[in-house]
Amino acid sequence: MNRRRLAALLAGWLWAGAAALAATSCPPLPVATGAAAADRGMLWELHKDGRRSWLYGTLHVGKPDWMRPGPRLAAALASSDVLALEIDPADPGLPPALASAQPDGGWPLPAALLARLAEASERACLPPGALAAMPPILQATVLTMLDARWLGLDASYAQEHLLAMQARARSLPVVALETVSQQVQALSGQTPEQTQAQVVQTLDQLDDKRGRAVMARLATAWAAGDLQTLGDFERWCACASTAQERAFLQRMNDARNPQLADGIAARHAAGQWVFAAVGALHMTGPAGLPRLLAERGFRVQRVLFASAPPARP
Repeated sequence: MNRRRLAALLAGWLWAGAAALAATSCPPLPVATGAAAADRGMLWELHKDGRRSWLYGTLHVGKPDWMRPGPRLAAALASSDVLALEIDPADPGLPPALASAQPDGGWPLPAALLARLAEASERACLPPGALAAMPPILQATVLTMLDARWLGLDASYAQEHLLAMQARARSLPVVALETVSQQVQALSGQTPEQTQAQVVQTLDQLDDKRGRAVMARLATAWAAGDLQTLGDFERWCACASTAQERAFLQRMNDARNPQLADGIAARHAAGQWVFAAVGALHMTGPAGLPRLLAERGFRVQRVLFASAPPARP
Protein backbone atom coordinates (compact mmCIF):
# COMPACT_ATOMS: atom_id res chain seq x y z
CA MET A 1 0.00 0.00 0.00
CA ASN A 2 1.26 3.47 -0.91
CA ARG A 3 2.50 5.17 2.28
CA ARG A 4 1.82 8.59 0.77
CA ARG A 5 -1.86 7.64 0.50
CA LEU A 6 -1.91 6.48 4.11
CA ALA A 7 -0.30 9.74 5.16
CA ALA A 8 -3.03 11.69 3.40
CA LEU A 9 -5.68 9.69 5.20
CA LEU A 10 -4.20 10.25 8.63
CA ALA A 11 -3.53 13.95 8.19
CA GLY A 12 -6.68 14.89 6.34
CA TRP A 13 -8.89 11.85 7.01
CA LEU A 14 -9.08 11.03 3.33
CA TRP A 15 -8.37 7.68 1.76
CA ALA A 16 -6.90 8.22 -1.71
CA GLY A 17 -7.50 4.70 -3.02
CA ALA A 18 -9.03 1.34 -2.11
CA ALA A 19 -6.95 -1.53 -0.77
CA ALA A 20 -6.93 -4.94 -2.44
CA LEU A 21 -10.47 -6.30 -2.24
CA ALA A 22 -10.25 -9.59 -4.12
CA ALA A 23 -11.01 -11.86 -1.18
CA THR A 24 -14.66 -12.78 -0.69
CA SER A 25 -14.48 -11.69 2.95
CA CYS A 26 -13.58 -8.15 1.96
CA PRO A 27 -16.17 -5.37 1.71
CA PRO A 28 -17.42 -4.45 -1.77
CA LEU A 29 -16.37 -1.20 -3.37
CA PRO A 30 -18.98 1.58 -2.96
CA VAL A 31 -21.22 2.03 -5.99
CA ALA A 32 -23.08 5.19 -7.03
CA THR A 33 -26.86 4.81 -7.36
CA GLY A 34 -27.41 7.88 -9.51
CA ALA A 35 -29.29 9.74 -6.78
CA ALA A 36 -29.84 13.43 -7.37
CA ALA A 37 -27.45 15.96 -5.84
CA ALA A 38 -28.58 16.99 -2.37
CA ASP A 39 -27.38 19.12 0.52
CA ARG A 40 -26.27 17.04 3.48
CA GLY A 41 -24.68 17.80 6.80
CA MET A 42 -25.07 21.15 8.52
CA LEU A 43 -24.17 24.68 7.46
CA TRP A 44 -24.06 28.01 9.28
CA GLU A 45 -23.75 31.58 7.99
CA LEU A 46 -21.21 33.72 9.85
CA HIS A 47 -21.66 37.51 9.66
CA LYS A 48 -19.20 40.07 10.97
CA ASP A 49 -17.79 43.41 9.77
CA GLY A 50 -20.05 43.43 6.72
CA ARG A 51 -18.75 40.13 5.40
CA ARG A 52 -20.23 36.66 5.32
CA SER A 53 -18.35 33.43 5.91
CA TRP A 54 -19.56 29.86 6.27
CA LEU A 55 -19.12 27.01 8.74
CA TYR A 56 -19.85 23.49 7.51
CA GLY A 57 -19.89 20.30 9.58
CA THR A 58 -18.43 17.37 7.66
CA LEU A 59 -18.23 13.60 7.93
CA HIS A 60 -14.81 12.09 7.29
CA VAL A 61 -16.25 9.22 5.22
CA GLY A 62 -18.91 9.25 2.52
CA LYS A 63 -20.66 7.58 -0.36
CA PRO A 64 -20.22 8.12 -4.11
CA ASP A 65 -23.65 9.79 -4.33
CA TRP A 66 -22.56 12.33 -1.73
CA MET A 67 -19.85 13.69 -4.02
CA ARG A 68 -22.32 15.95 -5.84
CA PRO A 69 -22.92 19.10 -3.76
CA GLY A 70 -26.48 20.33 -3.26
CA PRO A 71 -27.50 23.87 -4.27
CA ARG A 72 -26.95 25.54 -0.89
CA LEU A 73 -23.54 24.03 -0.35
CA ALA A 74 -22.40 24.78 -3.90
CA ALA A 75 -23.61 28.39 -3.71
CA ALA A 76 -21.95 28.96 -0.34
CA LEU A 77 -18.60 27.68 -1.61
CA ALA A 78 -18.94 29.69 -4.82
CA SER A 79 -19.47 32.88 -2.78
CA SER A 80 -16.27 32.35 -0.77
CA ASP A 81 -12.68 33.47 -1.24
CA VAL A 82 -10.95 30.59 0.52
CA LEU A 83 -11.66 27.03 1.69
CA ALA A 84 -10.38 26.30 5.20
CA LEU A 85 -10.09 22.63 6.21
CA GLU A 86 -8.69 20.98 9.31
CA ILE A 87 -5.89 19.73 7.05
CA ASP A 88 -5.49 20.02 3.28
CA PRO A 89 -5.23 16.36 2.16
CA ALA A 90 -3.58 17.35 -1.11
CA ASP A 91 -0.72 19.25 0.54
CA PRO A 92 2.53 17.67 -0.72
CA GLY A 93 4.14 18.48 2.61
CA LEU A 94 1.90 16.10 4.51
CA PRO A 95 3.93 12.86 4.18
CA PRO A 96 7.17 14.33 5.57
CA ALA A 97 5.23 16.17 8.28
CA LEU A 98 3.56 12.95 9.33
CA ALA A 99 6.85 11.08 9.27
CA SER A 100 8.38 13.65 11.63
CA ALA A 101 5.47 13.60 14.09
CA GLN A 102 6.10 11.73 17.34
CA PRO A 103 2.79 10.37 18.69
CA ASP A 104 2.36 8.02 21.62
CA GLY A 105 5.75 8.89 23.12
CA GLY A 106 7.25 6.00 21.16
CA TRP A 107 5.79 3.55 23.65
CA PRO A 108 5.81 -0.04 22.34
CA LEU A 109 2.75 -2.23 22.65
CA PRO A 110 2.83 -5.73 24.14
CA ALA A 111 3.42 -8.44 21.57
CA ALA A 112 -0.10 -9.81 21.97
CA LEU A 113 -1.64 -6.42 21.18
CA LEU A 114 0.62 -5.93 18.17
CA ALA A 115 -0.55 -9.34 16.94
CA ARG A 116 -4.19 -8.22 17.30
CA LEU A 117 -3.45 -5.12 15.22
CA ALA A 118 -1.84 -7.28 12.53
CA GLU A 119 -4.85 -9.61 12.49
CA ALA A 120 -7.26 -6.69 12.21
CA SER A 121 -5.20 -5.29 9.35
CA GLU A 122 -5.43 -8.62 7.53
CA ARG A 123 -9.21 -8.70 8.03
CA ALA A 124 -9.33 -5.20 6.51
CA CYS A 125 -7.82 -6.71 3.35
CA LEU A 126 -4.56 -4.80 3.64
CA PRO A 127 -1.31 -6.36 2.45
CA PRO A 128 0.79 -7.87 5.26
CA GLY A 129 2.68 -5.21 7.15
CA ALA A 130 0.94 -2.31 5.37
CA LEU A 131 0.40 -0.44 8.65
CA ALA A 132 3.29 -1.86 10.66
CA ALA A 133 5.46 1.26 10.37
CA MET A 134 2.75 3.47 11.85
CA PRO A 135 2.32 4.23 15.53
CA PRO A 136 -0.35 1.97 17.07
CA ILE A 137 -2.94 4.74 17.58
CA LEU A 138 -2.74 5.67 13.90
CA GLN A 139 -3.05 2.03 12.87
CA ALA A 140 -6.23 1.76 14.93
CA THR A 141 -7.59 4.95 13.31
CA VAL A 142 -6.98 3.63 9.80
CA LEU A 143 -8.69 0.34 10.66
CA THR A 144 -11.75 2.17 11.97
CA MET A 145 -12.01 4.18 8.75
CA LEU A 146 -11.59 1.06 6.62
CA ASP A 147 -14.28 -0.81 8.55
CA ALA A 148 -16.81 1.79 7.38
CA ARG A 149 -16.58 0.24 3.90
CA TRP A 150 -18.96 -2.48 5.11
CA LEU A 151 -21.55 0.32 5.34
CA GLY A 152 -20.84 1.60 1.84
CA LEU A 153 -18.81 4.47 3.32
CA ASP A 154 -15.28 5.30 2.26
CA ALA A 155 -12.93 8.13 3.18
CA SER A 156 -12.25 8.86 -0.50
CA TYR A 157 -15.83 10.18 -0.68
CA ALA A 158 -15.57 12.42 2.38
CA GLN A 159 -16.89 15.97 2.08
CA GLU A 160 -13.41 17.42 2.57
CA HIS A 161 -12.35 15.67 -0.62
CA LEU A 162 -15.39 16.98 -2.51
CA LEU A 163 -14.91 20.54 -1.27
CA ALA A 164 -11.19 20.58 -2.04
CA MET A 165 -11.87 19.42 -5.61
CA GLN A 166 -14.63 22.01 -6.05
CA ALA A 167 -12.44 24.77 -4.64
CA ARG A 168 -9.49 23.99 -6.86
CA ALA A 169 -11.77 23.82 -9.89
CA ARG A 170 -12.75 27.41 -9.03
CA SER A 171 -9.12 28.41 -8.33
CA LEU A 172 -9.94 29.04 -4.67
CA PRO A 173 -7.02 28.64 -2.26
CA VAL A 174 -7.24 25.77 0.24
CA VAL A 175 -5.73 26.39 3.66
CA ALA A 176 -5.26 24.28 6.79
CA LEU A 177 -6.52 25.29 10.22
CA GLU A 178 -4.28 22.77 11.99
CA THR A 179 -0.92 21.10 11.52
CA VAL A 180 -0.25 17.39 11.14
CA SER A 181 1.57 17.41 14.47
CA GLN A 182 -1.42 18.91 16.26
CA GLN A 183 -3.79 16.31 14.86
CA VAL A 184 -1.48 13.42 15.62
CA GLN A 185 -0.92 14.61 19.16
CA ALA A 186 -4.68 14.90 19.69
CA LEU A 187 -4.95 11.22 18.75
CA SER A 188 -2.16 10.11 21.01
CA GLY A 189 -2.35 8.66 24.49
CA GLN A 190 -0.69 10.65 27.24
CA THR A 191 0.81 7.57 28.90
CA PRO A 192 1.68 4.03 27.75
CA GLU A 193 -1.40 2.77 29.59
CA GLN A 194 -3.67 5.25 27.79
CA THR A 195 -2.24 4.29 24.43
CA GLN A 196 -2.83 0.61 25.09
CA ALA A 197 -6.35 1.24 26.36
CA GLN A 198 -7.26 3.26 23.25
CA VAL A 199 -5.94 0.57 20.92
CA VAL A 200 -7.75 -2.17 22.86
CA GLN A 201 -11.01 -0.22 22.78
CA THR A 202 -10.77 0.21 19.00
CA LEU A 203 -9.94 -3.43 18.37
CA ASP A 204 -12.73 -4.61 20.67
CA GLN A 205 -15.24 -2.46 18.79
CA LEU A 206 -13.98 -3.79 15.47
CA ASP A 207 -14.26 -7.38 16.73
CA ASP A 208 -17.82 -7.11 18.03
CA LYS A 209 -18.94 -4.61 15.35
CA ARG A 210 -20.03 -1.99 17.87
CA GLY A 211 -17.85 0.50 16.05
CA ARG A 212 -19.66 -0.23 12.80
CA ALA A 213 -23.03 0.41 14.45
CA VAL A 214 -21.76 3.71 15.83
CA MET A 215 -20.48 4.74 12.42
CA ALA A 216 -23.83 3.88 10.82
CA ARG A 217 -25.71 6.02 13.34
CA LEU A 218 -23.21 8.85 12.96
CA ALA A 219 -23.52 8.83 9.17
CA THR A 220 -27.33 8.74 9.28
CA ALA A 221 -27.46 11.66 11.71
CA TRP A 222 -24.95 13.67 9.69
CA ALA A 223 -26.74 13.13 6.37
CA ALA A 224 -30.01 14.30 7.95
CA GLY A 225 -28.39 17.32 9.62
CA ASP A 226 -29.47 15.92 12.99
CA LEU A 227 -27.41 18.05 15.34
CA GLN A 228 -29.24 16.79 18.44
CA THR A 229 -28.20 13.18 17.84
CA LEU A 230 -24.64 14.26 17.16
CA GLY A 231 -24.68 16.30 20.35
CA ASP A 232 -25.60 13.15 22.29
CA PHE A 233 -22.66 11.24 20.82
CA GLU A 234 -21.05 10.38 24.15
CA ARG A 235 -24.30 8.78 25.32
CA TRP A 236 -24.53 6.26 22.46
CA CYS A 237 -20.98 5.92 21.07
CA ALA A 238 -19.95 3.11 23.46
CA CYS A 239 -16.69 5.03 23.82
CA ALA A 240 -17.20 7.26 26.87
CA SER A 241 -17.91 4.90 29.76
CA THR A 242 -14.77 5.74 31.76
CA ALA A 243 -13.10 8.97 32.82
CA GLN A 244 -10.13 8.09 30.61
CA GLU A 245 -12.31 7.59 27.56
CA ARG A 246 -14.13 10.86 28.18
CA ALA A 247 -10.82 12.67 28.55
CA PHE A 248 -9.67 11.26 25.22
CA LEU A 249 -12.85 12.47 23.50
CA GLN A 250 -12.44 15.90 25.06
CA ARG A 251 -8.87 16.09 23.77
CA MET A 252 -9.93 14.91 20.32
CA ASN A 253 -12.87 17.29 19.99
CA ASP A 254 -13.52 20.20 22.36
CA ALA A 255 -9.88 20.94 23.17
CA ARG A 256 -9.13 21.63 19.50
CA ASN A 257 -12.07 23.97 18.96
CA PRO A 258 -10.60 27.26 20.26
CA GLN A 259 -7.71 27.11 17.80
CA LEU A 260 -10.05 26.16 14.96
CA ALA A 261 -12.33 29.09 15.82
CA ASP A 262 -9.38 31.47 16.03
CA GLY A 263 -8.15 30.35 12.61
CA ILE A 264 -11.54 30.95 11.01
CA ALA A 265 -11.91 34.33 12.72
CA ALA A 266 -8.42 35.41 11.63
CA ARG A 267 -9.09 34.60 7.98
CA HIS A 268 -12.39 36.49 8.12
CA ALA A 269 -10.75 39.48 9.85
CA ALA A 270 -8.17 39.60 7.05
CA GLY A 271 -11.01 40.46 4.67
CA GLN A 272 -11.72 37.03 3.22
CA TRP A 273 -15.11 35.34 2.86
CA VAL A 274 -14.22 31.99 4.36
CA PHE A 275 -15.80 28.59 3.80
CA ALA A 276 -14.63 26.56 6.81
CA ALA A 277 -15.30 22.81 6.78
CA VAL A 278 -14.63 20.92 10.02
CA GLY A 279 -15.81 17.57 11.40
CA ALA A 280 -19.45 17.74 12.49
CA LEU A 281 -18.79 16.70 16.10
CA HIS A 282 -16.89 19.97 16.50
CA MET A 283 -20.23 21.76 16.09
CA THR A 284 -21.79 20.26 19.20
CA GLY A 285 -22.15 21.32 22.81
CA PRO A 286 -21.20 24.47 24.73
CA ALA A 287 -17.63 24.26 23.38
CA GLY A 288 -18.81 23.78 19.77
CA LEU A 289 -17.60 26.03 16.98
CA PRO A 290 -20.92 27.87 16.41
CA ARG A 291 -20.91 29.02 20.03
CA LEU A 292 -17.20 29.86 20.06
CA LEU A 293 -17.56 31.95 16.91
CA ALA A 294 -20.53 33.76 18.41
CA GLU A 295 -18.31 34.57 21.39
CA ARG A 296 -15.81 36.04 18.94
CA GLY A 297 -18.37 38.53 17.67
CA PHE A 298 -19.95 36.67 14.75
CA ARG A 299 -23.66 36.54 14.13
CA VAL A 300 -24.13 32.80 13.65
CA GLN A 301 -27.22 31.47 11.88
CA ARG A 302 -27.98 27.86 10.93
CA VAL A 303 -28.85 27.47 7.25
CA LEU A 304 -31.98 25.53 6.34
CA PHE A 305 -31.13 23.51 3.27
CA ALA A 306 -34.70 23.69 1.96
CA SER A 307 -34.39 27.45 1.43
CA ALA A 308 -33.12 29.20 -1.69
CA PRO A 309 -29.36 29.43 -2.31
CA PRO A 310 -27.74 32.70 -1.19
CA ALA A 311 -26.09 35.18 -3.52
CA ARG A 312 -23.02 37.27 -2.80
CA PRO A 313 -23.72 41.02 -2.98
